[in-house]
Amino acid sequence: MTDPARTDLSVAVLAGGISHERDVSLRSGRRIASVLRDAGATVEEWDTDTSLLGRLTTARPDAVVVALHGGEGENGAVQSVLELVGVPYVGTRARDCRRAHDKPTAKTELAGAGLDTPEWVALPQTTFRELGAAGVLDALVARLGLPLMLKPDQGGSALGAHVVREAAELPAAMVGTLAYGDTVLVERFVEGVEVAVSVVDTGDGPEALPAVEVEPAHGVYDYTARYTAGLTRFHCPARLPDDVAARVAEAAVAAHRALGLRDLSRTDAVVDAEGRVQVLEVNVSPGLTENSLLPRAVTAAGRDLAEVFTRLVDRAVTRASTG
Repeated sequence: MTDPARTDLSVAVLAGGISHERDVSLRSGRRIASVLRDAGATVEEWDTDTSLLGRLTTARPDAVVVALHGGEGENGAVQSVLELVGVPYVGTRARDCRRAHDKPTAKTELAGAGLDTPEWVALPQTTFRELGAAGVLDALVARLGLPLMLKPDQGGSALGAHVVREAAELPAAMVGTLAYGDTVLVERFVEGVEVAVSVVDTGDGPEALPAVEVEPAHGVYDYTARYTAGLTRFHCPARLPDDVAARVAEAAVAAHRALGLRDLSRTDAVVDAEGRVQVLEVNVSPGLTENSLLPRAVTAAGRDLAEVFTRLVDRAVTRASTG
């Protein structure tokens, strides 16, 4: 077991930013700042604006917790700045954030590691203009069939995601997805039990927490279902046979390792009718709001969110001091 973590550290929680997920990030930041304060840390909450670099160099916290979602919080940009100025932080290194944040790249890595992931095609917006939207859409349906899942190639919180069950719905869904990015990821939609598996590493290696099963009232776990109380039922641990639950946990740890992630991650997956675990995507900055999945999994594991994050902060400080 690891030794007890220090609780007398100064921590800056980065939250907000300018991505579409700003509001969720602010809620995550407030939650994690509160639990760290309760554990005894001195905590400040900072937005990522023009004052950030000055604060990092003058106030210089012992460590930073990145509670940013989407954009610069998950694509490695903020992590690169923290590495430039030598401030320790909780979470994945910049180079590996970039791999995980780009969904087509991440899916290629996951498939290469032997994990199942739904068949997909990633197409930039220019493809539809240059080759003709109607022909490209027809080719997508011919290759992948229906239903389809459309999502931006980057970003999270299901923003811009659409399930398409009829070919006639595809053009409007494509426009809606491209409003959130220049490239759309189109993948075969997998029916089954949707689960999220958080992985934490507080010093003894990556550990999968109990899977959370999501049961949205309207059948799709979209942005509204994620962040509106009462629209989704959560089951933790997920209602899975023991052998399937074990495979889900193994897949999440394997995905964490395959993408080179550090400290914490969340793998979203579907268990299909045959019991296969289909990995959808992996998040390097999981939500920490009152409706988020990682805190539910921590509780189900019999652990405390303050204890987990205190250990992660202490671990980040130790990494920096030992090189």
